[in-house]
Amino acid sequence: MSKSKKSEFNPDDFVVYPAHGVGKIVSIEEQEVAGLKLEMFVISFEKDKMTLRVPTARASEIGMRSLASPDLVEKALDTLKGKARVKRAMWSRRAQEYEQKINSGDLMSIAEVVRDLHRNDDQREQSYSERQLYEAALDRLTREVAAVSGLEEGDAQKRVDDVLTSRAA
Repeated sequence: MSKSKKSEFNPDDFVVYPAHGVGKIVSIEEQEVAGLKLEMFVISFEKDKMTLRVPTARASEIGMRSLASPDLVEKALDTLKGKARVKRAMWSRRAQEYEQKINSGDLMSIAEVVRDLHRNDDQREQSYSERQLYEAALDRLTREVAAVSGLEEGDAQKRVDDVLTSRAA
């Protein structure tokens, strides 16, 4: 390749893709698209049984990023301890905001969604759409906690749950 620009992402790196969460770069390959040779990251999202090809040149502008630092993970977990901030807007507007936060790929925003939608057993029921958004945010957060901490997903889930339940006390 003529451009020997060192990429910030390499095969076997875990990365966060905004719309899909944590994935692993399997390889970097060349692909011909409309007569142009493009270098692509091949990213596997094992849990979703999905593979994504992202042009290396556009990865950053798309918002693909490296895993959060352990410090940021701690900050995100601290966010979970905070008091839920629920705006008085209509649910459809709030749901839209939550979805944007989840798909931003920003760990702090995702933690805020988990915090704001978390329910203790004694609290009112969650609607189906509330539950869906909560689980999507929780899943993203847990996967990144697992990848950063080198934990199995179940252990990361327990860690997140422990923080959420400690908040209730």
